[in-house]
Parts: sequence; C-alpha cells; structure tokens
Amino acid sequence: MPKLPLPPSLVGSEIGSFTEFTITQRMPAIARRVIIENNFSPEINTRLESLAQELLTGHLPSLIDDDGADVSDWSIYLESYKGQRWLDVPWFLAETYFYRLILEHTNYFRSETGQSIDPFQLQKFQGLETSIDSTVLLCNQVNQWLDDAQTNHKTTQTAVTALLYFSLWGNRVDLSLWSAFAEDRSRFDIQSQLAHILVNDASQASELLINSSGSRVDCVVDNAGFELICDLCLVDFLLSSNLVNQVYLHLKPHPTFVSDAMIKDVHETINFLAATNYEQVKSLAHRLQQHIALGNLVLSEDYFWTSPLAFWDIPHALKSELAQTNLIIVKGDANYRRLLGDRHWNFTTKIADIVCYLPAPMVALRTLKSEVAVGLKSEIIKEVAKSDPSWLTNGQWGVIQLVNS
Repeated sequence: MPKLPLPPSLVGSEIGSFTEFTITQRMPAIARRVIIENNFSPEINTRLESLAQELLTGHLPSLIDDDGADVSDWSIYLESYKGQRWLDVPWFLAETYFYRLILEHTNYFRSETGQSIDPFQLQKFQGLETSIDSTVLLCNQVNQWLDDAQTNHKTTQTAVTALLYFSLWGNRVDLSLWSAFAEDRSRFDIQSQLAHILVNDASQASELLINSSGSRVDCVVDNAGFELICDLCLVDFLLSSNLVNQVYLHLKPHPTFVSDAMIKDVHETINFLAATNYEQVKSLAHRLQQHIALGNLVLSEDYFWTSPLAFWDIPHALKSELAQTNLIIVKGDANYRRLLGDRHWNFTTKIADIVCYLPAPMVALRTLKSEVAVGLKSEIIKEVAKSDPSWLTNGQWGVIQLVNS
C-alpha cells in the first residue's frame, strides 16, 4: 500500500471531466465500432448496442458465467457496487468491466469454432500496416546501433536512451521522432520531444539498464501496433547487446482497452515483421524469434492485468515473480493509472511515496491520457496548463518516472 492516505477514486459523475466524457461518449462509440468492424450475429450486435445505451443512465449488470477463467473474481470485484450506475462507480472498474462485458456479449470464451474472436483485431492489424514506414526506419536504426555498440560504449547509452523515448512515444506513428529522416535516417532528434516530457528520468533508467549486466528486465506492456514494435526493438537491443540475460513481457490474457497487447499479438507482430520485404526488418524479427526459442524473451499473461485492482493489490505469486527482476518497465496510461489506484492524488505528490510497494525498481513510460498524474513540479503544471488546456488527456505530454527503491 502507499505510504499516504488514499484520495477518492475518479468517477464518471464528475461533471465536465474526461472521465464523464469517456463513459458517456467514448465507451459507447467503442461498443458501436465493434459492431461495425466485425461480422457478429444480429443477436450479438443487439447486446452490444444495449451496452452502449446503458452506459449513460443504466446500472452495472451482473456478469454471466461465460466460461471465462475470471468469472468468480469479477463477482467479488462487483460485490460492493451492485445496483450502482456506471457513472457512480470507480472509473477504472467501469472501464475494465466494460471491456470484459464486450467479451461476454461477443461469446469470446464460448466460440463455436473453438477459436476466440478478438473484437479489436482489425484495429490492431491496421496499426501494423499503417506504421510500416516508421517500422522500417526504426529497425534499420536498431541494427545500426547493434553494429556500432560492439566497438563504442557511448553508442549503447545513446541507443538505450533513445529506445526508451520510442517506447514512451510509440503510440505516435507520424515520424515526428525523426529529424530530417529523408536526409539522414541515422540521426535521432529528441529535442522537439524533450519539452513535452514533464518528468524525465530516462538517463537514470538507461544507466540502470546498462550497469545491471546479466540481469532480468520485466515490462508491463501496453498497446499492440507500432507501440509494441517500439517495445520489441528495446527488448531486442537489450538482449542482442547482452545488456540483460532475460526479458519478461507481461501481457493481457484477453482483449481489453481496444489495443492492449496479448501473447498472440506479440507472435502476430513478429510474424508481420518477418513477412515484410525489408531485410533489416526481417533480421530483427528473426532475432526476436530466436530470443523466444532460447527462453531469453518470455511472454507471460495474468488476469490481474485485466482486473480493476490497483497495482498494490497485486497477487502474491505475481509480486514474487517481479521480485526476481532488476527493473520493471510499466508502459502506458492505463497501467500508470493502476500504479496510482486511479485516484485524485495531488499532482505534486512524490511518486515514490505512492509506488513504494513494488519489490524492484520501476520506471513508468506514460503519455498522459487521463486526469491522473503525480511527481510534477507546480511551476511546470502552471506553464503547461497555460499553453495546452487539454494537457492531461490529449496524449501530447509524457513522463518517464523512475522509482529506485
């Protein structure tokens, strides 16, 4: 548990908040997009439309026993919220339960063919296809760094730091991280992005990775698509340069939050890279396949990652697993919200006073997409709020925060 008293949870009934907008606008749109992007039966589509409508004024429904391994857990999670409106329960519970209900309504765990249908598969695949130019540039750069790192220690520091930035901003595929790439694709320019990183512990995190020879790194993964490719490039560099011996990727056991990555998404991403016409991309894919085959890259899943629980409620077995690592990399906004229990902390609260419950050092790589933040300086908050009123939720600002307990 955090050292500090727990503030209130974010809830959708906060008028004018991004939380309210998400439950009343964004989530219904997501349910209806599932209808559009899949060929489900009219019965399933009716259930999804009903879910979209109920979010505005309805109450939390019970979860039917749909053969999911987490049904009994959800009955416990929901016990305290029976009869309450979607808008009145903690936002993190409302969101995670919404995505769980989409799986119930689409018979994800009861597929007649025995092959579960990912309702968000189209968006995940499109994320790979539309980012191919960025992918080629990044794979070329990783290969160059690996060649140079054999003779130049400074290259290793540059590469790890740069790949941390790519992992942070991986949900952008507009090539904005590259400077004049048409002229010189090997030059990585982070200057334009540094001003948008509100807390930047990248150099300390990269030093920790470089100086922990023969170690293990764990990464709590966020999105599939180009962001996952960025994560895999970081993983490949750490393993291929022998900076670490083993990397564990912690992935979702089922589809959630639209693009969150599962084990099958990692395999599909690597297969996608291997099937391209670019040799530099293929070589990275083949190294990743070898890392997996040798047990150096371990793909792990746990239902904790799709639960509404705060990070400090992590199961004992999973916490013991994380205790074996030298660094936990926590990716993305939803995982960051879990770290903080999705609560109304003062933005200037020290993150180490909240995230004091993990058994190993942790670095959070997070672009801000919700009204939750800590560890910020008051003068920075005033400055960014003046220049960008939507700074908390538009994904244009980020943090790299290290807790080295």
